[in-house]
Amino acid sequence: MARLYESRKRILVTGGAGFVGSHLIDRLLEQGHEVLCVDNLFTGAKRNIEHLHNHSRLEFMRHDVCFPLYVEIDEIYNLACPASPVHYQHDPVQTTKTSVIGAINMLGLAKRVKAKIFQASTSEVYGDPSVHPQPESYWGNVNPIGIRSCYDEGKRCAETLFFDYHRQHKVEIKVARIFNTYGPRMHPADGRVVSNFIVQALKGDPITIYGEGKQTRSFCYVDDLVEGFLRLMDTGPDVTGPINIGNPVEFTMIELAQEVLSLTGSKSELVYLPLPQDDPTQRKPDISKAKQFLNNWEPNVPLREGLKHTIDYFRNVR
Repeated sequence: MARLYESRKRILVTGGAGFVGSHLIDRLLEQGHEVLCVDNLFTGAKRNIEHLHNHSRLEFMRHDVCFPLYVEIDEIYNLACPASPVHYQHDPVQTTKTSVIGAINMLGLAKRVKAKIFQASTSEVYGDPSVHPQPESYWGNVNPIGIRSCYDEGKRCAETLFFDYHRQHKVEIKVARIFNTYGPRMHPADGRVVSNFIVQALKGDPITIYGEGKQTRSFCYVDDLVEGFLRLMDTGPDVTGPINIGNPVEFTMIELAQEVLSLTGSKSELVYLPLPQDDPTQRKPDISKAKQFLNNWEPNVPLREGLKHTIDYFRNVR
């Protein structure tokens, strides 16, 4: 029992009631840690953690990371920020503030209590890439004044802050660049392509494909993503990132739609609409660094298997 308490950490997860955050909390609790889940419930939902309602090692705090937080913790996972275009474009000013001011507040907390801190960055820092696949050394092709900029540039600025706190204040940082992720607990109305296609297919509505449907994405199942988070956090202080965490297997939007139709048995038709502004035509991670530094990490869940779990969730979600 003494060993258990010695290895137990008190871990803060911002955005912990969100899609990815709730899965991360599941794993941290399985490992025996105490978890403080902080979320303002702008896009997160208590239903994502309601199965943990009476868990003795989980504490929930409704709080906006744009305001300072005074707690005593050992590690921080900073996941707070709307991550889908529908949500982050709803209040773009607040999105930028969450990324930038939220990062300042969490880094300040990490500096004060000498905690290791993880930043959930994004493949959106690469914008509409002219390099394919995208290595971490690629500086990106981002429109700084477009409708997606509140998220793209907010995350880019957050990365800047993390590395400046690391250099100036010796804060131990871990930065992951997350590529398209899917799985149970996705928000049904988040506007992401996987949830869109599944919800439309289950309702029998037309499946909306933007452009010609030839643009590609690489879809990583949430369990694989969280495993990458944990491995990155467990690396030594010399490994800061940024490290791409995503699936290097590409699918076109048409291929994804056909897979969803096959698994749901839906008779939905495909409908083609104009491509949104600044929507990337290709997105695929180079995961060489993840394999090198994260104990040969790579995704294990095939798209078809992950979609089955996700469809089952959406069939039952209320």
